[in-house]
Amino acid sequence: MTATEIDILEKAEAQLQAFYTDFNSLNKKPNDAISEFKLKLINRVIIQANELLGAEYKPFDEFDADAIPSNSDVVMILGQYLNCIDKLRSDNAKSYGKAWYWIVDGIESKIRTKAPKNRI
Repeated sequence: MTATEIDILEKAEAQLQAFYTDFNSLNKKPNDAISEFKLKLINRVIIQANELLGAEYKPFDEFDADAIPSNSDVVMILGQYLNCIDKLRSDNAKSYGKAWYWIVDGIESKIRTKAPKNRI
């Protein structure tokens, strides 16, 4: 990964986490369809994340605009994205004590990241 890709990925991760939190709170009505506006926003971030995750980490293509997903569908897919980003981080970061740093272009960098949740 490059430093630019890391910046884009971390922004996408923050957006996906915010969507996940918002839709999880809407999950009291899990079968309600989401609006087209929200679907477009989510797909935009998913497409951007997919470019960085690549075939190895990408869990999903994007939501079909003709088959509007439910709240629970969105929560499930966003959870998959957050886990896949965490796996990518685990595979592309190294710890020094309690601090974690990205590996950039195959070289250990000084770009800090959070610790992966699932250290594999």
